[in-house]
Amino acid sequence: MTEQKKTTIVLFSGDYDKAMAAYIIANGAAAYDHEVTIFHTFWGLNALRKDEPIQSKKGFLEKMFGKMMPRGADKMGLSQMNFAGMGPKMIKHVMKKHQAMPLPELIDLAIEQDIKLIACTMTMDLLGLSQKELLEDVDYGGVAAYLGEAQDGQVNLFI
Repeated sequence: MTEQKKTTIVLFSGDYDKAMAAYIIANGAAAYDHEVTIFHTFWGLNALRKDEPIQSKKGFLEKMFGKMMPRGADKMGLSQMNFAGMGPKMIKHVMKKHQAMPLPELIDLAIEQDIKLIACTMTMDLLGLSQKELLEDVDYGGVAAYLGEAQDGQVNLFI
């Protein structure tokens, strides 16, 4: 009996292209029968935000973070060539032309493949994000949750 391979990814970046790379690798690893975990922290949490605004009681700073951060995976900017929002439109057009799966669909595929999506609770507290603002199929934990997943990982990535 062979030991199951394990892949963990820390998604720190809030850039569309970097998040897309993380989810492409995660879905590929899951297709190769790896147990996969993506730990979303800091700006990587934006990939898990719901598209619609969620009413919640927040302080001034938490409200400001909420307004400044993109709401959902499809609203994230590019790491390079953002060009005041034109870059993401251009890359999405090229992706559609080449029938590449956009980030929201890659996230849905990850959920279908039972990839464990963890939202960093410490960062959620810092940025004023609540669980009801994130997607339904998300687990919550801190650095110990990530380390518990990563300690047996054959592949551990930081994006």
